[in-house]
Amino acid sequence: MTLYMIITGIAGLLLGSGVILIINSALQKKRKKDALAEIELLKKDQLIEVKEKFIALKAEHEQQVQQRNAKIQDREVKLQQREMQLNQKQGEVQRKINSVDALKESQEQQLQLLEKRKVELDQLVHQAQTQLENVSGLSAAEAKEQLIESLKDEAKTNAMAYINDIMAEAKMTANKEAKRVIINTIQRVATETAIENSVTVFHIESDEIKGRIIGREGRNIRALEAATGVEIIVDDTPEAIVLSAFDPVRREIARLSLHQLVTDGRIHPARIEEVVNKVQKQIEEEIVEVGKRTAIDLGIHGLHPELVRLVGKMKYRSSYGQNLLQHSREVANLSATMASELGLNPNAAKRAGLLHDIGKVPDDEPEAPHAILGMRLAEKYKEKPQVCNAIGAHHDEIEMESLLAPIVQVCDAISGARPGARREIVEAYIKRLKDLESLAAQYPGVVKSYAVQAGRELRVIVGADKLDDKETELLSFDIAKKIQDEMTYPGQVKITVIRETRAVSYAK
Repeated sequence: MTLYMIITGIAGLLLGSGVILIINSALQKKRKKDALAEIELLKKDQLIEVKEKFIALKAEHEQQVQQRNAKIQDREVKLQQREMQLNQKQGEVQRKINSVDALKESQEQQLQLLEKRKVELDQLVHQAQTQLENVSGLSAAEAKEQLIESLKDEAKTNAMAYINDIMAEAKMTANKEAKRVIINTIQRVATETAIENSVTVFHIESDEIKGRIIGREGRNIRALEAATGVEIIVDDTPEAIVLSAFDPVRREIARLSLHQLVTDGRIHPARIEEVVNKVQKQIEEEIVEVGKRTAIDLGIHGLHPELVRLVGKMKYRSSYGQNLLQHSREVANLSATMASELGLNPNAAKRAGLLHDIGKVPDDEPEAPHAILGMRLAEKYKEKPQVCNAIGAHHDEIEMESLLAPIVQVCDAISGARPGARREIVEAYIKRLKDLESLAAQYPGVVKSYAVQAGRELRVIVGADKLDDKETELLSFDIAKKIQDEMTYPGQVKITVIRETRAVSYAK
């Protein structure tokens, strides 16, 4: 009984532990399923959260992009506004410049008109080229060459007419006032028309004095030439001895020395040297005195003593037969009067007019134009810059920097160009007339050319069948420009081109 119960108990215990194991196994499987299910749910929740975060980030990024685009657009709008403001300011500045530079604007308009006409001419050339190629069958190069030849004269004629119109318009506005100022200036200055020359011929009473001047074996004339630096020519010319020297002061010293020697009668080397030294001192004193008297007469003060001496030295120098000192005084008076008419400083103009030719009487002989040399002398002796510039620019050697320069230049031309003021050597005068006539004869269509009024006018006769009226205007302009560029002449030269047609018949 007891054994049975023990076995039965053991069997029951074994059976209960198996059931428990089965139950535990079932419970573990259920727990695994529940854990897997929970894991799946967690995965889904995490995926959902990730998607939500991605969507949120995407929306935030798009919002930032939109904000940046908006900022960029704002900046573009501001830049456009600034550009518009700058354009407006530039337009205002341009309008102000245009209002100040009205003359420049008119010139630009004229240039634009010329450009427009050029474009029109180019269009006509292109049309004519096309027609020529279609009608005549010519090549483009041949057609272009023919068109250029056919339109060249027309373009020149139009341009010449346009230039004449502009010049006529300018003359209408400026010529009247300029003439008034110049005429008033000339009328208010009284000048002599006689020409003064440095004396080069010494007259003697009889030919016997020639022998005394020559001396034994020529010792007197050699001593005189050595003392004065002048070549003395004693030839068969009756009652005359020729004094030859480039320096007019030396020539005057020789003339006065000869006069004293001949008057005194004692002619020998020692006496010649004594007389020449005495006359040199007299001439130097007279030069300084003439310079001082000239400055006082003109009311010019504060001149350097060396400039005063150079002014006095101009008395013994002539240019084209016109005494240089008289010319300088005349230019000084003209310059002062013209400066007064124009509201400028007459004293500075008078000073520049008096000193404008001092470069012609230097103590040495440098290789430089007299205008530049005179300017350097004025600068050396502390003259004002505008006076120095007027001296150096009166022959266009340097650029004019003040209004005194053109006044001195114009007054110099007035003094030299008035009737009776200057004269040329006959050979040079005839050569200049021939050069004028031959220069005009070089142009095609010219039949004859005549230099009249002492070379101040050139009359050119052209064939009526060779040139038309427009071409005669162009010819006159070309000849004037060539004369101005290639020739040297006093005053101005007027060019008159004559074209006429004559019909001749006879009644019998």
